[in-house]
Amino acid sequence: MCLLLGATGVGKTLLVKRLQKLSSPDGAGDLGEPPPTRPTVGTNLTDIMAQRKITIRELGGCMGPIWSSYYGNCRSLLFMMDASNPTQLSVSCVQLLGLLSAEQLAEASVLILFNKIDLPCYMTMEEIKSLIRLPDIIACAKQNITMAEISAWKGTGLAGVLRWLQDTHRTNN
Repeated sequence: MCLLLGATGVGKTLLVKRLQKLSSPDGAGDLGEPPPTRPTVGTNLTDIMAQRKITIRELGGCMGPIWSSYYGNCRSLLFMMDASNPTQLSVSCVQLLGLLSAEQLAEASVLILFNKIDLPCYMTMEEIKSLIRLPDIIACAKQNITMAEISAWKGTGLAGVLRWLQDTHRTNN
């Protein structure tokens, strides 16, 4: 199981839909227009075919207070941040600290995704790392942490996310 977490409005649902399209037999080419999405209230389960079936459980951002109820079967964690919304970064940082300190997630591999790099006002990964002191956070974490800049809207970086999922779930049962 892979958990997909992040604040409300960071693009989690669009990411899952795009990864599903990318991993489908006809998904090797153009992703096409972004599909419509609406805010997730509750949870969505989506199967991605990446050499083997990987189930992604997306939890709505508003469910943050009860995310810990879903940590039990988690082998990997995708955590999304909105790189175009500096005011939301502090909330995302607090959420990330909570996730990284959760004992049930100590063995999970973590991919931090900086989404919305297609918008003109986005902050680079280096700017965000500096602003929220991400190197210090990672140094104290038990998990193996990777970071990536993506645009779920345009599809930028999504092949790398799919590769990370394949590699992570090749070694994790």
